[in-house]
Amino acid sequence: MSERTGEHAGAGQAVKNLIVNADDLGWTDGVNRGIVEAFRHGIVTSTSLLANGAVFAGGVEAARSAPGLGVGVHLNLSDGPPVANRESVTSLLNDGGEFAGGPESLLLRRARRGLSLEEVETEWEAQIQKVRDAGIAPTHLDGHKHVHMLPGLFEIALRLAKRHDIGAIRVSLEASSLRAALSSGSRQHTAVVMKQGVQARGLKLLARDAREQAEHAGISTADHFCGIAQTGELTLEGVAQLVKSLPDGTTELMCHPGYVDAALRTTETRLQDSRQSELQILTDTGIRNLVASLGIRLIDYGFVAQEA
Repeated sequence: MSERTGEHAGAGQAVKNLIVNADDLGWTDGVNRGIVEAFRHGIVTSTSLLANGAVFAGGVEAARSAPGLGVGVHLNLSDGPPVANRESVTSLLNDGGEFAGGPESLLLRRARRGLSLEEVETEWEAQIQKVRDAGIAPTHLDGHKHVHMLPGLFEIALRLAKRHDIGAIRVSLEASSLRAALSSGSRQHTAVVMKQGVQARGLKLLARDAREQAEHAGISTADHFCGIAQTGELTLEGVAQLVKSLPDGTTELMCHPGYVDAALRTTETRLQDSRQSELQILTDTGIRNLVASLGIRLIDYGFVAQEA
């Protein structure tokens, strides 16, 4: 649990908290290095670790090298091999023995009853346990490509959070006002941003009651969330506008900082050069000073769970 802040709000003033979570710890060494740098020299407060990441061990070491960095589990069903025994999660895998596709594919297979929820729970249990066995006490759960928000899967994530005494979960329901603020300065790849905006709205339809479900289960959430529409498209102007328009309560900004290395170049992801761009934005002196001047508390999910 950590709290990093500049000037505190005065008596009677509403508190504004900001969680800046860097997804994909354990993806490549360059991503690991960038996340730690964004924590040490920027506004990143939290990260989420891929238990099946190609450099999981390096991700664990990176987390250990950064005391105060909150670490959650980045639940995955979309990329790479399973953590559980392959024979126990066959409905999740392709013919090559790896995860069979993104959230859209999973949703379709779920509708066709080709996805076993029992196997999802088996796999996610194995992922969480692997992180815990590495000596990390997870601050929260979230999902790679927001897979944990799919119908039936969010309930599994909540159940596992309770089982493992994990006090918080990401609710990937993007507030339209925050999406608008964060889009300030976006001039390129507008089609990508629009597509991701549609995905953000789709998540709202699929999981509109997610925050209430989490509250009923006794699992904490942030009050607000943003970063879906601007995934891979963050701008300095947009982050500054978000900080200036931050609502009362706790907001999570999802981000993907990192260094581009040879391993990342060979990975099937469009988030390549954008990771270094985000790293520059998140460590920008002006952004750090703006956060401090507005009295915004930089926290992680451990702080949210403790205050609940």
